[in-house]
Amino acid sequence: MRIAIAADHAGFRLKETLRAHVAAAGHEVIDLGTDSEDPVDYPDFAAAVGRAVARGEADRGIVVCGSGAGASIAATKIKGVRCATVHDVYTAHQAVEHDDLNVLALGARVIGPALAAEIVDAYLAARFSGEERHRRRLDKLARLDEDRA
Repeated sequence: MRIAIAADHAGFRLKETLRAHVAAAGHEVIDLGTDSEDPVDYPDFAAAVGRAVARGEADRGIVVCGSGAGASIAATKIKGVRCATVHDVYTAHQAVEHDDLNVLALGARVIGPALAAEIVDAYLAARFSGEERHRRRLDKLARLDEDRA
């Protein structure tokens, strides 16, 4: 899979760890920054990942900030992006299986690199179930995207 990844300054170190981890697992990594711990604004980087996923340039995305919350909010502003802040393995795979999660947000100040790698592995291994009830709910989410004011 092609995985877009980005972080703000607070998530830079974890992004670097995950970038290497995802590449070692055989995925193509599209690193959209940042490139240091110098202060930057998380919306710029989360939106870049969201746009890459929405345009089909990446199959899935990963965004990292201090808590995961801000990056998740920013990514979900991009039409077609379904992003959630995830800090456990169950939610990482369940959100893909039921909600077709296409961007994962992580908080570098909340979880450590070992757990983050486990979460990323579960996220990348999961597949959308395609069950009717989940497709119906995704259709409702798509309509919410269309209704944005």
